[in-house]
Amino acid sequence: MADNASSPAPALTLARVRLGAGGPLVRVRVADGRITHVVPEADAVAGGERVLDLGGRRLLPGLWDAHVHLAEWASARHRLDLAGTTSARAVTELVRERAGAVDGTVLYGYGFRDGLWPDAPHKALLDAVLPDRPVALVSADLHAAWFNSACLALVGRGDHPTGLIREHEAHEALAALPATPDEVLDGWIEEACRAAAARGVTGVIDFQFGDTVGDWERRSAQFPPAVRVSAAVYPSYLDAAIKRGLRTGDEVGADGSLVRVGPLKLFTDGSLNTRTALCRDPYPGLEGTDGAHGIEETAPDELVRLMRHAAAHGIEPAVHAIGDHANTVALDAFETVHCRGRIEHAQLLSPQDVPRFARLGVTAGVQPRHATDDRDVADRHWAGRTGRAFPYGDLLAAGARLEFGSDAPVSPLDPWLAIASAVSRTDDERPAWHPEQRLSVPDALVAAARGRRLIRVGDPADLVVVDVDPLDVDPDTLRAMPVHATMTNGRWTHGPY
Repeated sequence: MADNASSPAPALTLARVRLGAGGPLVRVRVADGRITHVVPEADAVAGGERVLDLGGRRLLPGLWDAHVHLAEWASARHRLDLAGTTSARAVTELVRERAGAVDGTVLYGYGFRDGLWPDAPHKALLDAVLPDRPVALVSADLHAAWFNSACLALVGRGDHPTGLIREHEAHEALAALPATPDEVLDGWIEEACRAAAARGVTGVIDFQFGDTVGDWERRSAQFPPAVRVSAAVYPSYLDAAIKRGLRTGDEVGADGSLVRVGPLKLFTDGSLNTRTALCRDPYPGLEGTDGAHGIEETAPDELVRLMRHAAAHGIEPAVHAIGDHANTVALDAFETVHCRGRIEHAQLLSPQDVPRFARLGVTAGVQPRHATDDRDVADRHWAGRTGRAFPYGDLLAAGARLEFGSDAPVSPLDPWLAIASAVSRTDDERPAWHPEQRLSVPDALVAAARGRRLIRVGDPADLVVVDVDPLDVDPDTLRAMPVHATMTNGRWTHGPY
């Protein structure tokens, strides 16, 4: 049974465990949330504390999801699932069939991808199947929302022509809907954290929109999360964080060992599926129109100002950049400000920008599952440029630090899906998409563990025990990796112990 991850744990020795992928048989001692000894099994000396025989299973550094929206992910697990729908009309039929099975005043759905649909989302389609109950459907990339007329009226946008709302307007409209009560949402989030621990996750960077630090301070007083949480700061909360003296990495909340202040989240552009990622070349079919190259979310001068203001007070920026022009703008800002930080997504890069990540010390927070999920959309809307899309192999070869995430709920909060996608560059029967960008299993594991390659004395006791060696399995087994147990801060958060 999983333990409370926040309270002190008694000393424990993990016996007959293989150290890392392909590693030797060792004993690992854990005390006070740290690894205190790593010795060959043959050299082990019996002690008086508890010894747990792991039967030759593999012990790996704990895995992180370096980009999640936890409240969105937790909520999506309780909403109408629109993943895999292939047209607007298919979505409306699903709404018709399932409307009576989903509780609440507003019918929420999540997961549609309209980038390849033969028809366009429109409020009239939803009105035809559910005219009186508000319907709010969120796209898989979180950059668009599709409302029926009743829902548009509910948020004061009754005159919207289509009901398909994108980017900031979508976020504002969704925020105007009746909020899930804190006690309900917090319960969903606690459940989602336990589910993440069951997949070997020991930490997340939570980029949920809103007062993420304040929300986690409240939650940590109610329950210790099963994972470490780095809570992002959004610009509207930046000055308040600075006034409190908060810096990236500071402990906050009732259990500061598990909840810390994360980076400042900034945006340069939109997304690929909404054709709002900011690109040098126009999107096919949109040439000569407004928005043909995507959208600029934050002007370069303002981006520099915000980054400089945050960095001067110890808050590192994390800049959302998907299109190639957006990534150039973000890297230029890092070069101007001379600060540490991250670029989130880095999906399409100009060749000259690839080596800049390592040179500037900017971490590439990437989501390998997006490369396999979006290959067809990229082939259409980034035609002729996909050789430099999701270029993980090029980034790693250039010395960049990669950290894997899911962007949950955009893809499931499961690091093994990211690892398998990075290694195989496919998640179906088709050949690898741009196989030159594949990573090796060891390199993918390091990116999924936020740079931890080894289990060393003095490291936090954030560990995952798996039943098979990741080096010896095919991509399907890697994707469904059997996780035997997970430990965070020296406490079991998943498993039979």
